[in-house]
Amino acid sequence: MTADQKSKSKWSRYGPVLQFLAKAVAIYGAWYVLYDLWLLPDGRLDAWVSQTVVHAGQMVLSGVGIEAVANGRSIELARASGIRIVDGCNGLATIGLFAGFVLAFPGSTRRRLLFIPLGVGVIYLANVARVSLLAGLQVYWPPAFEFVHDLGAPAFFHLIVFGLWVLWANYGSPSESPASDSGSDVSTERSPAVADV
Repeated sequence: MTADQKSKSKWSRYGPVLQFLAKAVAIYGAWYVLYDLWLLPDGRLDAWVSQTVVHAGQMVLSGVGIEAVANGRSIELARASGIRIVDGCNGLATIGLFAGFVLAFPGSTRRRLLFIPLGVGVIYLANVARVSLLAGLQVYWPPAFEFVHDLGAPAFFHLIVFGLWVLWANYGSPSESPASDSGSDVSTERSPAVADV
């Protein structure tokens, strides 16, 4: 095998991985510039997302019988101190990372246009569930709030995002049929002389 063939062999083996990593780094860089340097300091998008999460969380809490009032970025509770959704906890940064992964990983534009909004919706609903759970803990089990807020809820939230990534990697990207082993002389048919044991 010549050096040129070895180089091509390595590229064909590692090329897709390197291409994904290059795209992921570029998309993450663009998201960082867009979000951390423009959207976050501006504050309007974060405020809007936080307020919609608060309103949805308040509706969930009211639906399960917990007195709650939505007030800007806060859910005020009749029997507890309540919670406030701050920047970084509204799911917006996670949505950007999720979308970046889907854009960097192979897949058709049509599938991306369907999967990204679906994933954003799932992440949004998971965040509403997280916020509602944390507010419910404020009322019914205050000592557990810190533990669930710091460890349990982020683990739950990131597990859902990871599940979406796995779903995209398995079903969103183009499937490749396994290459047939045409050079093999081994038959997979049963020989009449071989008995089942």
